[in-house]
Amino acid sequence: MKLANLKLKNPYFLAPMLEPNDIAFRLLCKKAGCGLTFTGMTSPFSKQKIELKDRPILQLFANTPRGIPQFIKKYDKKVSGWDFNLGCPSKLSKKLGHGAFLQKDLSQIQRIFQAMRSSTKKPCIVKLRKSPNAIKIAKLAEKENFDAIALHSRTIQDGYSGEPDYKFALKLKKSTTLPIIYSGNVDEKNAKAILKDFPFVMIGRSAIGNPNIFAKLSGKKSRIQFKDYSKLAKKHKFFFKQIKYQAMAFTKGERSAKRMRGDLIGAKTIKEISKIFKK
Repeated sequence: MKLANLKLKNPYFLAPMLEPNDIAFRLLCKKAGCGLTFTGMTSPFSKQKIELKDRPILQLFANTPRGIPQFIKKYDKKVSGWDFNLGCPSKLSKKLGHGAFLQKDLSQIQRIFQAMRSSTKKPCIVKLRKSPNAIKIAKLAEKENFDAIALHSRTIQDGYSGEPDYKFALKLKKSTTLPIIYSGNVDEKNAKAILKDFPFVMIGRSAIGNPNIFAKLSGKKSRIQFKDYSKLAKKHKFFFKQIKYQAMAFTKGERSAKRMRGDLIGAKTIKEISKIFKK
């Protein structure tokens, strides 16, 4: 299975999510069988250290091409490819005019696509939301030699609620020769059915605290637990706040999840968190 020049083990991708997708979580998803991981949104002016041991698709956000060529040059050898975010519906994206709120500015989008494509030979992807300009942007991506489109077929107003517009996703698919990576409410119950219409799927919220979803979908024997995350988090010297956030997520599916979350609220050390999971 291939996406541009990437050889993939399967079509199940970890969707780009800002808070969940730290390096420890991405590595565990890959270990569980994830075909391709994505980072959360990253600014080309970011000064933070970026861990890329999983060779992910690195997702960029911006409202101009400024800084993009230099940033791609810095990290290109460490990643599998690049994704440009035109899907984030957050208040911050609205304030700064990036993410889904940039979809109105086709000329600026084209300049950004050109800056990305001229800076790398690796796959370039654009992440879209359903909008009046989505099909036009898909055609722009095709024109600028991008390699795929990831579509979350909800509008800005929908946010992450309600049902994604599957018919719109099929309509977008017909409008372009580029492969569509389908995103939105994908889980282990519907992923295989969606793959009858689209070559790849992105799994977001269903994967939070649950890397094992990739094992179930890919037929891999894997049983990842919070202790596996904790080991990697310590290795990478994560802040306690991030570890606690992930601990909350990892209670999903536990029989005593409600009690565990109540106990975790009061936890002040990693040792306390570990004890709660051992119980």
